Amino acid sequence: MTDTNARVALVTGGTGGIGRAVIERLAEDGYALAVHYAGNKTKADGTVAALKAKGTSAMAVCGDVADENVMAAAFDAVEAEFGGIDVVVHTAGIMALSPIATLNLDDLDRMHRINIRGAFVVAQQAARRVRTGGAIINFSTSVTRLQFPNYGAYAASKGAVEGMTLVLARELRGKDITVNNVAPGPTATPLFLEGKDQAALDNLAKAAPLERIGTPEDIAEAVAFLAGPARWINGQTLFANGGIA
Repeated sequence: MTDTNARVALVTGGTGGIGRAVIERLAEDGYALAVHYAGNKTKADGTVAALKAKGTSAMAVCGDVADENVMAAAFDAVEAEFGGIDVVVHTAGIMALSPIATLNLDDLDRMHRINIRGAFVVAQQAARRVRTGGAIINFSTSVTRLQFPNYGAYAASKGAVEGMTLVLARELRGKDITVNNVAPGPTATPLFLEGKDQAALDNLAKAAPLERIGTPEDIAEAVAFLAGPARWINGQTLFANGGIA
């Protein structure tokens, strides 16, 4: 077991655009970090090595977020290494875009499994294990308000996450654990930028009063706020989108 008095955070999807930014931001606040990944071990190991080089206690855990047995083992590994878990940030998810009328239902099922079942599995483990004074942070999307065409199935999956999260906050009454969602707006991650030309990106940038597209670091600041000082924010969805909606 690593000898550390730091608060411990497990971040799913920790090698993705937002997940990596969250990892780096929580490291600044002194957390010991578990970097979860689904398939790219090299990337996860590189993230852990970079953290350790800066003096942060870190480890990598792998697993399909929708597999309850695999994720239970991942949580076990984090507890064995660090002695417990204080914060769980669930950024892992996928996005398939299509008009509702023409969506391939296999894509819907795949998103349902990762985005809904995966969020539920991770939240279930977090609810059982996060220590007193901790936080559970899920990810929704501002598209639930923006109603962009082609995002119907994705918005539906994230709407389910919002509902689940707000219920869990009430179910953990008396445990001093906050449960919230972060709902990013347009954010410059590889997943979001894929398939968009410069004109589309310029239009999205102008839509927000701050007249830019968000960065992963913007979203990570919202997570750090909910993970640490925001003890009186509970059962909420925080829209981190520069005022676009």
